[in-house]
Amino acid sequence: MKKILKVNKPGDYLSYVGAGSKHPLVGVVDFEKISPIPSSLNNYGVYGIFMHSRVREDLTYGRGAYGHNGGSVICVAPGQIGGREDYGDLIDIDGWALLFHPELIAGTWLEKKMRTFSYFDYSANEALFLEESERDRIVSLMRFIAEEIERPDDVERNQIIVSHISALLHFCNRAYTRQFRQMRQSHDDILVKFSALLNDYYDKGLQYSEGIPTVQYFADKLCMSPNYFSDMLKKSTGENAGNFIRSHIVRLAKNRLIESGSVAEVAYDLGFEYSQHFSRMFKKQTGMTPTQYLAGVS
Repeated sequence: MKKILKVNKPGDYLSYVGAGSKHPLVGVVDFEKISPIPSSLNNYGVYGIFMHSRVREDLTYGRGAYGHNGGSVICVAPGQIGGREDYGDLIDIDGWALLFHPELIAGTWLEKKMRTFSYFDYSANEALFLEESERDRIVSLMRFIAEEIERPDDVERNQIIVSHISALLHFCNRAYTRQFRQMRQSHDDILVKFSALLNDYYDKGLQYSEGIPTVQYFADKLCMSPNYFSDMLKKSTGENAGNFIRSHIVRLAKNRLIESGSVAEVAYDLGFEYSQHFSRMFKKQTGMTPTQYLAGVS
């Protein structure tokens, strides 16, 4: 069984790598001061932003491998597993890390904003790559947060820290948005592959063994995380992956309903275990039940 470090609070990770922990809900690591460090495969209960330009060992996050390049950033969220399994050796690493507990932002404007930062859910091969100016800004924000952590606690300290974390996350979001623009051509290629896979799913009768197609299925086929895949599709088509799949199913359903006239038969033929689930999805997509649709075209 793999040894996994449970990072339930920032101090769990900071103590493991030999950095001091001065705040129960947030911590900053300057790896230059403590490297080399023991490796660890981490189960995160906190948010983490890791920025590196030099790493001698590849790390993994989620199901993917993360190849480090100059000025790259990975962001992890509670529930993710990542890092490098502990083999008893030390790894040479540079850069910075910021870890903060969800309680730090609970009830703040940033808590709701976090839902818009989709890159926290991405596997590591979808890292963010920074321009030099962005890296410099993020380093300065890391340093400022580290200095604020050292200050005596008062009513303003956490709010000041949260405001600087927000600025740091927006720099990450800028890099994320830029990567989407730069990858538009590859996104178009992926859209073509996705459309082909979606058509093949029903052409090959996979619905009978796998059920209705899922975002996870196609994300796996395209070697992406589900959230990244869905965001990419929305940038290209205006629809997330789930809605794109449902729209495809409805188009098939309309043709098959006209051909057979049986709602139960079409539901089964499209991979639904229960015809009620098919009718509910059809109505949500079209505003009418399959029976109403049949009445209108008959």
